[in-house]
This record gives sequence, C-alpha cells and structure tokens, in this order.
Amino acid sequence: MKRRLALILALVLTLGLAACGGSGEPENACYVPRHVADIDQAGAFSETLEELDGDVAFTLYRLADYGLTQEDMKECAVLRSAGATCEEAAVLVFTDSDKAESAEQAMKDYVQSQIDANRDYRPAEIPKLEEALVDRRGESVLLVVAEDRQAAEHAVE
Repeated sequence: MKRRLALILALVLTLGLAACGGSGEPENACYVPRHVADIDQAGAFSETLEELDGDVAFTLYRLADYGLTQEDMKECAVLRSAGATCEEAAVLVFTDSDKAESAEQAMKDYVQSQIDANRDYRPAEIPKLEEALVDRRGESVLLVVAEDRQAAEHAVE
C-alpha cells in the first residue's frame, strides 16, 4: 500500500511540475505572464510601456471575434506603448491549446491591422510591426513588437 501511495504521489508531483496542463513538456514549453516583465527588463523596448488589464487586452486583440470568451483566458500580462510607438508585449494563457490557437490567429491579424493603420501615420514603426513575434506554446500565446526583438527572444528562452 505504501509503495502504491508513493508511486501515485510521484506521478502527481511530476504532473504538477510539468507546464501547459501537464503535457509532460519542459517548463519552457509555455509562455507565462512573467515573460512580459523579463522582456521589459531585457531592454527590448525604446520607451517605458504601460500595463493593461485582461479586460482591455481581450477587447484590444478582438478575441471575441475569434470565438473566445473572457473565461477562456486564464491569465495574462500586457505592456503597451501609450502612443509614441507601436511597441508592446503580451502573454495570454488560455484554458486549452485550441483556444490558444484561435488567439494566435487573432494576434497575427491584430499585428496586420496595426501595420495597415500605421503605414501613413507612423511609418518608422512599420519595420517593428513587420518583425513582430507572435508565437504559441501549448495553451499560451506571446506577442512582441519591440525595438530589439533579439533581446525579447533571449528573455523568453
């Protein structure tokens, strides 16, 4: 009986340590909200960005248009320019990978809409937007529009 209990506890601990809902993948298999602060601290941005809450992020990225609800988003962290640049970073974590896949498409479409809206308004920001990083890992999605994309990538490795 003790052996069986020890085996069950070991299994529970193993699953508890795995990221992305116990998929057995290494911890870096998902983006987590702290990655946004890591990117900021890495010096990826040319200005100080403002924090946005989950409700604003949900609306900004038009997630409802992709069949998502606010309850689908478990947590998030978002930093965004107050208007001087198009720089931003966001990590959105969803209840499952299918929802994250929908959010990834929403983020890609968001970046394209930013390119379209800023082409004449802020042409100097277009290269940052064209080099935007949109990536999904498991149940999480990362968006980065930064002056130094390489610093951002290193911050989330």
